[in-house]
Amino acid sequence: MLLCAFARVSLATPPALAAKAANDAGIAPACAAAKKGKLDEKGFVVIGGIEQWVTVKGDSCANPIILFISGGPGNPLSPYSDAVYGAWSKDFTLVQWDQRGAGMTYGRSPPAAGAVLTLKQMSDDGNELAAYLARRYDKKKVILWGSSWGSILGVHMAKAHPELFYAYLGTSQLVSNRENEAISYAGLLALARATDDKAALAVLEGVGSPPWTDPRSFGKVRRVIRKYEAKVTTPPPAAWWTPAAEYNTPKAKADYEAGEDYSFINFVGMHGDGMASQVDLPKLGIDFAIPMFFVEGAHDLLATPDVARRYYDSLKAPQKDMVLLEHAGHDPNQDVVDAEYKMLKERILPLTK
Repeated sequence: MLLCAFARVSLATPPALAAKAANDAGIAPACAAAKKGKLDEKGFVVIGGIEQWVTVKGDSCANPIILFISGGPGNPLSPYSDAVYGAWSKDFTLVQWDQRGAGMTYGRSPPAAGAVLTLKQMSDDGNELAAYLARRYDKKKVILWGSSWGSILGVHMAKAHPELFYAYLGTSQLVSNRENEAISYAGLLALARATDDKAALAVLEGVGSPPWTDPRSFGKVRRVIRKYEAKVTTPPPAAWWTPAAEYNTPKAKADYEAGEDYSFINFVGMHGDGMASQVDLPKLGIDFAIPMFFVEGAHDLLATPDVARRYYDSLKAPQKDMVLLEHAGHDPNQDVVDAEYKMLKERILPLTK
């Protein structure tokens, strides 16, 4: 089912007027007729002036919505959501979003020549989508989930419009580009020297200490991170990373790869001046109006848990909690998914009642 076009409603519009505007635009709440009906919708929604790909799945309209803010940027979870998170649909309505410049959105709404991604625009997009979901599915708020790049964008969204969200759940939480890169690099260098890993040392010494001005440096270091994390973490099920059929076509795969390249360059920048260089979550302020929850891998060598812990400890929020997983790194595995689900069921679901 194709999702309806977005109603032209400001985030500041009072709920009653927002509902009227949505109805005037033909966006009647999808669950009004069947509060416990199943949801399986997909299509393009006009967000931020362009058509963006959104999927909505769940066993009951009565369940709260989780808006997934995926990583990368440029790595949508849409192709893999059923395999990784499908079991959650009995308790939650799962919303996947191919962000501006990524995946199906990239294919439908390719960026204009010279167009760049910005944190502000993408945060505005995410909050516009959250407001749309609440109106369309007759909810007061939604649950905000962010991982890696999505954890940066998610915190920006939560800070800008907390009234849209019951709580934030961050995984592989990035905090500060300067601090994350410096500590990650130092830790990797120490590991490589301790094991006399000449191949890794050649890469690390070749790129030098951050900040980097060569866009290839981040990718080179990321490959070293994956190598070392694989030694001490539980691998995810192989079936997770086979795309669902509609994402496994030549066009869909080409759009995914092109969006990944475009988004990555916008993230790191051609001279170290991309969106990553602007990431400093503490500067947004440490006071949050919504509960803040975190699930972190003890062996995350990119978003290192010590940086995440200092950030978590500094936050002031109505509720907060942080779980550290011994057999996890930056990328998700079953331990991460299980811990997220436990946090959602035990700490966040009661907030939606």
